[in-house]
Amino acid sequence: MGVRAEIGQRIARQRRRRGLSQVVVAGLVGRSESWLSQVERGRRSIDSHAVLVRLAEVLDVDISQLTTEESDAEMAKYERTEAIRAALLRYDSLPELIGPGGDQAQRPRLSWLSQELRRVNRLYQATRYEEAGRLLPGLIIAAERAGQTKNGDDRRAALTLCSLVYQSVAMTLNRVGEADLALMAADRSLSAARLAERSLLTAVGAYRLGYVLIRLKRAREAEDLALRARDALVGSLRRPYPLVQSIRGGLCLVAATAAASRFDRAAVDSHLRSAREVADLIGTDRNDFWSAFGPTNVVIHEVSAAVTFGDAKLAVSRGESLDLDHLGPGLLGRRAQVSLDLARAYALQRKDAAAVNTLLQAERLSPELIKYDARTNDLLTELVRREHRASTPELRGLAHRAGVV
Repeated sequence: MGVRAEIGQRIARQRRRRGLSQVVVAGLVGRSESWLSQVERGRRSIDSHAVLVRLAEVLDVDISQLTTEESDAEMAKYERTEAIRAALLRYDSLPELIGPGGDQAQRPRLSWLSQELRRVNRLYQATRYEEAGRLLPGLIIAAERAGQTKNGDDRRAALTLCSLVYQSVAMTLNRVGEADLALMAADRSLSAARLAERSLLTAVGAYRLGYVLIRLKRAREAEDLALRARDALVGSLRRPYPLVQSIRGGLCLVAATAAASRFDRAAVDSHLRSAREVADLIGTDRNDFWSAFGPTNVVIHEVSAAVTFGDAKLAVSRGESLDLDHLGPGLLGRRAQVSLDLARAYALQRKDAAAVNTLLQAERLSPELIKYDARTNDLLTELVRREHRASTPELRGLAHRAGVV
């Protein structure tokens, strides 16, 4: 059997496993039913890496399950991973939990811990992931030691900070592609929030965990988690405080992102509508618990969802008209994300020069986001494959800096 026929059979087998018709799958990848039929019968090859990536996403499989060919590029490896892993696996609090003769190391001041936590979160939202990663191991150890205080009020405050530290660890690791380790941190964050008896903080922990589950391709679980947390939060509301409403809205966006990764457009539209209603209630962009929720962030998620569904026209229309000045000055990641999604939309329209120019804009804002974003990595791989140097002279340099070539 030839390679083309083998790939076609794998696609057909995975499509039937998902219970999807050729019409549905073809539509989701932006091709015709006839094209997919020919691919599955081995009569034509897939000449676009982006389409192959999209097929894998729609069929919910790793790309290696569709083809034996290895990708030309590998994601950049986050250099801080092992130091963070070592800190997570130290279990500094264990001796004191076992007996009174345990480690009596001096506990950090909570004011210092809070200050360092704010510093790390600012670095994260500015997409300075490597600098944040240098601080996280020490922050983990300090948070564990702080959480062992026996005084009731101090213990609750320390556990609250411990939960927030683990949230920072989870979101940083998830952003740079270390989802398995991020899952450990997100789970510890939830445990600390429960021990601190902070219901709102537990909801924020669910928000962080939801995005980790999406990265781990557990979209249904992520969507269910976000909706249960949102409904529980609504049920506990006595007054519609903006802070609480912003977390409620953020959970709607988690659900929308999860539904988009399952290619469920009706669910995405429903969750985005709910998020929009909350954003309209608040009326402004906030950054409670570093979630950056507000009207602008809802539109950013609309743009991302449109790209996921291959609706390049809608993505470009919404993205190009979006006023990012409403976002806080430190939210470089949110600003750069719009450029990344617009670049993907331009590429879907075969406007490669516009895609490259938009990626260069994103790189000027956030070189580390370009480096660690998996979908941008795939986009650059595709652009290099069909490169026309006369119209995209800066593509090779950009791809090299991102580690693609």
